Amino acid sequence: MTNQKFFPAEKIMFLKEKLLSADESKLNLVNAADLKDPTTILLIFIFVGSLGVDRFMIGDTGMGVLKLLTAGVCGILTIVDWFTISNKTRELNFQKVMTII
Repeated sequence: MTNQKFFPAEKIMFLKEKLLSADESKLNLVNAADLKDPTTILLIFIFVGSLGVDRFMIGDTGMGVLKLLTAGVCGILTIVDWFTISNKTRELNFQKVMTII
């Protein structure tokens, strides 16, 4: 579990148990999965977050378009994302791995 920073802390043990019981082919798929780095997404949010680029990168296209057209819903959604974008990225990575396993 060298990639612990990519997943929610409360789900690390569950994920570890699932990976230990997975077969070799699924482990290879997990290693090849495109995981988003929460720190990178946070930095992108800081610089161009009001344009919705961060939401587009994590696959939340609807909210990305909303942020783009309304300048972050007049800043409200931008403030919410200050506190939640890293957790959303970790949750997205967890969901990707769970669909593979």
